[in-house]
Amino acid sequence: MARTALPGRLTWRAATVAEARWETPSARTLVLDVPQWPGHLPGQHVDVRLTAPDGYSAQRSYSIASAWRDGAKVELTVQRVEDGEVSSYLTDVLEPGQQLELRGPVGGWFVWRAAPPPVLLVAGGSGLVPLMAMIRARGDLRGRQPFRLVHSVRTPQDALYGAELARRVRDDPGLDVHHVYTRKTPDGWPDPPARLGVATLNTHGWPPDFAPDVFVCGPTAFVEASADILVALGHDPKKIRTERFGGTP
Repeated sequence: MARTALPGRLTWRAATVAEARWETPSARTLVLDVPQWPGHLPGQHVDVRLTAPDGYSAQRSYSIASAWRDGAKVELTVQRVEDGEVSSYLTDVLEPGQQLELRGPVGGWFVWRAAPPPVLLVAGGSGLVPLMAMIRARGDLRGRQPFRLVHSVRTPQDALYGAELARRVRDDPGLDVHHVYTRKTPDGWPDPPARLGVATLNTHGWPPDFAPDVFVCGPTAFVEASADILVALGHDPKKIRTERFGGTP
């Protein structure tokens, strides 16, 4: 966060995998060493390009999971997609010491700029990734902006960053996290599996009168439904920023 990217022409940069770790059985974080990285804001993303020896190349966009500090590495958390040629390579094949190409950072709207209003983060599945960058940035800055995260996930095994979020709730004052499980809940969980609905966002989000900055990220249908609920609850549509992946059903 000490230094952010300046606007200008984006160029491809060689990135070397310094570390790789599994977050869930199907999601892997790649820690990348990117020489002369210009910095990034929490919420931005990068383009990733893979090129085969025969010249065939494939390109995808991935949110940045890490906050930025001078000298820090860039982290991407990649969720394996069924039949996804790029995501499968990044999760199952790529190893430390190997390289890929990055272009970015990209985006200037779906970003948190350490503004004073309270923040509501609503994530569906791996839509948590850019929101986690915001949570990490707040922690690095020792920010006092109240943060609330509502994360909808299929099962406890699919929940990204579980141990880190628990630690941050304990150690970062003003951060609250609530999970919604749609297919299977942890043992002893008080609620049955269910999709994110009005009651959950009304209870675990901020009241509209608080005028929070809202960031919603996830599959298209999830984002559209969540944004509609928030507007129906009285939130200002201009304060709701969305980012989605996947097609429109």
